[in-house]
Formats: sequence, C-alpha cells, structure tokens
Amino acid sequence: MSRLTKVDDLIDSRLMARLDRLDVISRKIFTGKIQGERRSRRRGQSVEFADFRNYSHGDDLRFVDWNIYARLDRLFLKLFLEEEDLSMVIAIDMSQSMDGGTPNKFDYARRLAMALGYIGLVNNNRVSLFGFGAERIERLTGMRGRRRTREMGQWILSRTAEGTEGFSDAMRTIALGGQGRGVLLILSDFLYPDGYEKGLAYVAGRGFDVFALQLLAPEEMDPARHGVAGDLRLIDSETGKETEVTASTSVLTQYRASLETYVAGLRDFSVRRSITHQVVETSLDLETLLLDYLRRRGLLA
Repeated sequence: MSRLTKVDDLIDSRLMARLDRLDVISRKIFTGKIQGERRSRRRGQSVEFADFRNYSHGDDLRFVDWNIYARLDRLFLKLFLEEEDLSMVIAIDMSQSMDGGTPNKFDYARRLAMALGYIGLVNNNRVSLFGFGAERIERLTGMRGRRRTREMGQWILSRTAEGTEGFSDAMRTIALGGQGRGVLLILSDFLYPDGYEKGLAYVAGRGFDVFALQLLAPEEMDPARHGVAGDLRLIDSETGKETEVTASTSVLTQYRASLETYVAGLRDFSVRRSITHQVVETSLDLETLLLDYLRRRGLLA
C-alpha cells in the first residue's frame, strides 16, 4: 500500500530548495509557441543583445546599428538572443507491474514526476503530465508557474497503478497531441508484454528530446542479493498467470542474463533513435538521481 498521502510526501521543502537552482535543458534548440523565459541560441528579436554581423541585402533596416555606421561608414546588423518556450511532458506508467518492489516503483515514479515537474514549473516551462494504463490515458496539461505546484501534486497523488500497460496508445496520443516541441520524460519499468518498440517509435523524431527512465526495484535487478531463493509461485501482476519455479543459483544467473539482455536491447533501440535511456534502481536517493545522474545525462543544469 502506498505511503504517499499528501503533497509533502512527494517533495519536501528541503528538496524544493535544492531544485530551485536547476533548470531543464535540451540537446535540441526548440521554437516555442509563445515568448517564454528560456534563452535560446537562435537569433531573433528580443531584448538581450548577442552579437553583430555584416549587413546583407534584404535585411531589416530596423536592426542596423546606425552609431557604428556613423563611425565606420559600414552597415552592421544587431543580433539578439531570442527568448524561447520549452514544453515538458512527463509520462507515468500506471500499469499494475509498477505497483511492486521495495522501494515501490510506482511511488518512486510519482515522486520523480513531482520533482521534475516542479523544476519545469519554477522555470516557467509548460508542463504536462500523462498517466497511462490499460485502456486509459489520464492527463493534466498546460501548467505553468510555481503556483501550480500543489495542483500538480494532488493530481499525481490521485493516480493509481492497476491493470495492464497501454504504452503504445499513450505514446501515440502524446506524439499527436500538439504538446509543442520540448522534452518528453517516460517513467516506467518498460516491462511490456507487447514490447516497447512501437511506442518509442511514435515519439522518436516528433520534436521531442526523449528520456526513457527505466525504473526497476532492487529485487528485480538482483533477486539473489535480496533473498529470493527456493520454490516459488510467481504470479504475473497484470495477467494473473501463475508459474512455479525453483530459484536455484543457475536459474537466478539465467534471469540476470536475460534482464541484462533486455535492458541492453532497450538501450540500443533508444540510442539508434536519439533517445536517452537510463536505468534507475528505486533504492537510489532521489536527490542523487536529480543532482548527479540526470545532470550528467544532459537533462538538468
């Protein structure tokens, strides 16, 4: 049962203070729909001076520096940094398989979504959240500004993990939903019976800088180290299918090899499509993940 009952359980004031100094960045330069508070490297018509360049026939004369012309008798154009808007989309896997592990994967995903969303809000980015499970896609879209923090937290707290996954349909909805160009963060264990390929293909190359954060519990990463042994009856949390297995040393070794192969396949699939993949064990301190791991992966600065 979830221990998250109030917004302060998702993010406390101490972590908020640390996150206030971070911002979401992107490996791509995006053109926003409105003039936001994000500085881009694209030259435009804003208030912050950037550089000069020689005048070319057809350039707008309003941006000629006439003071330089008076001194040098040459035409130079003033260039400015254009302010740019960034869309931040966070997709949370709400399938039954997420409601397991110690620490619980779904609770970890919700706390991570809250922290990332908070960083987006305090930097005046447009933040949208999607929760996906079998035959349902729940959303809270178009948030901007610190004042939306509690509303976002209440929405995250009210999500539940149940049923089977609906990954492909969710990614298709996001890809076609007109959320704007920006960063897409997928928080999931990526353990989908129907595979992840179709879903990721929907969002790759659609204007998003995609980060696939694969959340796995410690006992999933290394069952032997966490006391899994002997005769077991395994029940698929989403289908209810039962399997009896003896967790011998050889079986656990084979399991580890299969998991490593699966994770490597997801990583390689992602790399080929310019998607950043990161395995996150839920025992990892959230602050360490945000201030260390995700900064090194180029998401936060």
